[in-house]
This record gives sequence, C-alpha cells and structure tokens, in this order.
Amino acid sequence: MSDRLLVLVRHGQSEWNLKNLFTGWKDPGLTEKGIAEAEAAGRKLKAQGLSFDIAFTSALTRAQRTLTLMLAELGQSTLPVIADQALNERDYGELSGLNKDDARAKWGEEQVHIWRRSYDIAPPGGESLKDTLARALPYYVQEILPFVLRGKRTLISAHGNSLRALIMVLEKLTPEQIVKRELATGAPVIYTLNADSTVASKVDLAD
Repeated sequence: MSDRLLVLVRHGQSEWNLKNLFTGWKDPGLTEKGIAEAEAAGRKLKAQGLSFDIAFTSALTRAQRTLTLMLAELGQSTLPVIADQALNERDYGELSGLNKDDARAKWGEEQVHIWRRSYDIAPPGGESLKDTLARALPYYVQEILPFVLRGKRTLISAHGNSLRALIMVLEKLTPEQIVKRELATGAPVIYTLNADSTVASKVDLAD
C-alpha cells in the first residue's frame, strides 16, 4: 500500500462544530471529542500498517492539532509537516461565527441552504466550493501530488470543503455529486494512485 499513497483526514470536531457555528477561516480549537477523534484516526492508520514520509495541513489550528495527535499515535511526531492556507476551510465570509439557526433567521432557510450546498454560489464576502477548489487544487497539483507520484507516503489533515475539492478531482465527481458528499470528522480516506495520478484504490475508514 505504500506505493503512491495519499491519505486525507478531516480535522476532529472543533469547538464551533459543537456550537453549530459557521467556522470558515476562524480558528477555534478541538473539543474533547475532537481530540479523541484525531487520536482514533491515528490508531486506525496504525492498524492499517501505515506510516508516512511527509504531511500537509492548513494554516488553521484545528487541522494542525489533529495532525499532531495522529502523528503521535503513529509514533511519527518528527515527520516533516508543511502548512499552507491553500488547504484552509472555505471562507464563509459574513456567515463566519454565526449560529446556523441565526443565519437562517436573518437570510432565510432557502438562501442559507443555497450558500451551504451549492457549488458556485458564495455567501456574502466569502467563498463558494468552486472558489475553494480554485485555490486548493493548484496547490495539490504543484506541491503535494509530486511527492505522492515519487512514492512518498503523504498525509493531509485539512477541512471538509478543502478536502472535498480534492476528492472531486480524485474521484472525478460532478459539481452535483460533490455538494452531496459528506466527510466525517477524524475519518481517514486512503487512496493509492496510479502513475498518471488517477485513483487505483480507495479505502474509507469512517465508522
């Protein structure tokens, strides 16, 4: 499994996930449950017999802490880690920090649903999933994929929307398919890639 290995993990539950707030580029920490999820993700990867050569994460604390906890479980705390805001969560703009129910009261259920679940309609001052893809994908192609194709086992700890952008490309999903795709917190998705960067195999370790 070590040939051209790429593993994606959404961070563990954050304090704002728990409070039902739009988070985006805001930087809350992990909850106790989120810490447990991150540690469990590390144990799941270890149980698969996996180790890594390099890791990537976003510029946000919840993804970085998740990665640190996973690497501790793997016995790889000294692994080289590259952090970049290209892997940050989607920027929710004016929604950031708002309770999702309060946002529905302000803008209406239908409008908030469109912002959350459409591919290319952004909330005020924020990013759509398409916008997130436009920054995450070039970073993946230029900075991450070359490591994978050289046989470097690569771990990415990031966010629901930045990872969905990568999954859209890896799994060749349409905009309609990717907006319906949910990623569980702390659940590794293991890909092996072919030499042409297409997916050879996929294992989803979600419970």
